[in-house]
Amino acid sequence: MGYKKFIPCIYLYKGNAVKGFDDRTILDTDPVALGRSYGDNHADELIVYDMSEGDAEHEEALDIIKAICAAAEIPVIGAGNVKRMEDIKKLLYAGCRKATLNYSKPENIVITEEVSKKFGKDKIVACVAAAAEITRNEALLEQYVGGIILVKEKELKNAVAVSGSPIIVSVPEVSLDKILELLANDKICGISGHAINENAQELLAIKALCRNNDIPVNTFEPAIRWEEFKLNSDGHVTVVVQDYKTDEVLMVAYMNEEAYHMTLKTGRMTYYSRSRKELWVKGETSGHYQYVKSLTADCDKDTILAKVSQIGAACHTGAHSCFFNEIMAKEYEESNPLRVFEQVFAVIKDRKIHPKEGSYTNYLFDKGLDKILKKLGEEATEIVIAAKNPNANEVKYEISDFLYHMMVLMAEKDVTWEEITAELAQR
Repeated sequence: MGYKKFIPCIYLYKGNAVKGFDDRTILDTDPVALGRSYGDNHADELIVYDMSEGDAEHEEALDIIKAICAAAEIPVIGAGNVKRMEDIKKLLYAGCRKATLNYSKPENIVITEEVSKKFGKDKIVACVAAAAEITRNEALLEQYVGGIILVKEKELKNAVAVSGSPIIVSVPEVSLDKILELLANDKICGISGHAINENAQELLAIKALCRNNDIPVNTFEPAIRWEEFKLNSDGHVTVVVQDYKTDEVLMVAYMNEEAYHMTLKTGRMTYYSRSRKELWVKGETSGHYQYVKSLTADCDKDTILAKVSQIGAACHTGAHSCFFNEIMAKEYEESNPLRVFEQVFAVIKDRKIHPKEGSYTNYLFDKGLDKILKKLGEEATEIVIAAKNPNANEVKYEISDFLYHMMVLMAEKDVTWEEITAELAQR
């Protein structure tokens, strides 16, 4: 089954995060910030329940879900307001890793096979309220559904008895002993609901308790012990820090043994300040925390490469990266594909904001969406024609033209490369 998961919930109602299905008390934290905080505090996944009413409110909720998916940096399961396949598609296109079908609603059960074949079994989760819903739909669940969420904990005993799949169970606020008892059950793969929401700040400590009780959980367990590192003359290891999304080098710092273990324990980058001769949690005073995505040692084990999610600026000057004082530079063409795309896209977006006379890009924007789509269709056809030619250069030229016009469309529709690459990464 793998490790057991801790899955908080966000209940969206009228654009706000509320306490729950039956309690519409608005929480102090906005939904996007709440999603980010759950990810930063080591939740494994996140369920967002859309409790909106009416089409306009539902569309607003989808925009919020999209922002939550981008901010949380953990897989998001989208739930609620599903009536047809199009609703599942909207949740997945908003960035949700999975979407749920409410098995208390016959119209959701009916579309199970259709959405599973369209998007893949691993993207579809069944939300059940009673064990009978599992029994009645046993064959459908086994063939077309990748997971089950049980929203009523009082049904757990019966659901576990009849389910052929592991269950995520939504639990009200309970004791830690109860959480351990539930997770010790082989049929339970995760806990959600208020039991996790109310303990979100303590998930690392709860995971440590689970590990001590031989319950497999996802924690920062190091494959390399501190004693295996080759230390410098001061007893430190050099740490090179990169942005995990862009691979941009942000800073260089040092760790001693205590900083190393504190980083692994908290999931926040912690260093040893040689000037102050003390531990230094990056962001503790500025709020510009660095959340660990991975730590990798070099071949000599004397340097650590840390890939992080950077909040705000890495440099004390306010710059995103500490590396901005150019010493020398030879002219060269950027070859990193994503950076090339971003550079060209930046020019296109700038043309939209600051029109330039004679610009073909501005000509397309002025003519509007239909013209952009017409050109995109023409360029797609040119690729097909060029592909029949033995000279591969023609394909290269036509694909480049197509990608340019595609980026004009992206700018017109406010779609970013980050959103595109995130979607591709999920497939």
